[in-house]
Amino acid sequence: MPRIEALTIETAPAASQPQLAAVKKQIGIVPNMFRTIAHSPAALEGYLGLNGALAKGSLDAATRERIALAVAEFNGCNYCLAAHTYIGKNLAKLSDGEIEANRRGRSSDTKADAAVVFAVKVVSTRGQVSETELSAVRAAGLTDADIIEIIAHVALNTLTNYVNEVAGTAVDFPAASALKAA
Repeated sequence: MPRIEALTIETAPAASQPQLAAVKKQIGIVPNMFRTIAHSPAALEGYLGLNGALAKGSLDAATRERIALAVAEFNGCNYCLAAHTYIGKNLAKLSDGEIEANRRGRSSDTKADAAVVFAVKVVSTRGQVSETELSAVRAAGLTDADIIEIIAHVALNTLTNYVNEVAGTAVDFPAASALKAA
């Protein structure tokens, strides 16, 4: 049961309505997460702005989804696990095995693996990564710009994880299956 209501375009604050309408135009629906964040036009604008800016960054869509899956798993956000499993599979074309690896903080792609491992290290240490961990991500071919974007993706996904957990956002994507014991 949601603890913070998911608004409709019509019931959202006036400043959130065009933003929600733009989401609907872009993807055909307005997922509950957007409808929940819409309580605060400023938060919705900030989320959409950072998400849009990072989509133009150096990390490809598949790597962005890999990071989202790893962060959602670490933070225990079922809404984001469901959403990013769906997006990862259907838009980023990640395999079921890759999605499972991402949720475990890994990837079958060497460069993406370094990005995902680093992202999990950032979230698990609250940014207190070691010189060795920073050197490892660089050694895998990721630039300082890539590293900054990984950190920004960790922050963006942590934001949505926390919003959905606090709000009790109803999952409107197919549920992600539980991970099997490793």
